[in-house]
Amino acid sequence: MSELTEQITLALNEKAIPEKAAFFPKFFKAFPGGYGEGDLFLGVKVPDQRKIAKQFYKEISLNELSELVKNPYHEVRLTGLLALVYRYEKCKTEDLKKELADFYLAHLDFVNNWDLVDTSCHPILGDFYWKREKDLFYELADSSHLWRQRIAMISSYYWIKRGDFKDALALAEKLKNHNHDLIHKAVGWMLREIGNRDFETEFEFLKMHYHTMPRTALRYAIEKFPEELRQEFLKGRI
Repeated sequence: MSELTEQITLALNEKAIPEKAAFFPKFFKAFPGGYGEGDLFLGVKVPDQRKIAKQFYKEISLNELSELVKNPYHEVRLTGLLALVYRYEKCKTEDLKKELADFYLAHLDFVNNWDLVDTSCHPILGDFYWKREKDLFYELADSSHLWRQRIAMISSYYWIKRGDFKDALALAEKLKNHNHDLIHKAVGWMLREIGNRDFETEFEFLKMHYHTMPRTALRYAIEKFPEELRQEFLKGRI
């Protein structure tokens, strides 16, 4: 471990809260059989992780970022990913963006819980691939790997925020009948985000698919609908 990564992990340890360290394994399902099985926690709140990442992201090397992202402790990985996002957002050239997007893809095995995914994939992969071919995301969606499938869906948030819904809708259709509620939530969330910008587009998608969507995905998707319309969907009357 380099001197800088030691400094970062020390800074995180200084912000550790024992009560949080005891709570997080339950919250992130790190128990045997849970989706985060085996993960370790220091008990550091996300705002503190963001402050530490902002303090160090300009000077940290990719080798040192790799050390952080591969760390067994959840908060160290997240801090490394936050630093990577901050670095990416400051990139001045496409070559630098590609270097960081490729780094991210090379470390997908360590982006292994929903908060790690949701914090990092859309500002990096979503941005880099917005005007490029999206084959990568369909491959991730077909991978049978929970976190890679969530990365595929949540990366589309970047495109949705820019009014580009085509691939988000195609990925939602591909993943809507997944067997895990973390994908149901991701699909419903992205559909809701589409509806926040273009109600008719979300409405037409739901009319075609809501009868076969898992209840969790549907509830997330229609959360902002007028109550009368929401109930019509929930009762199957659309």
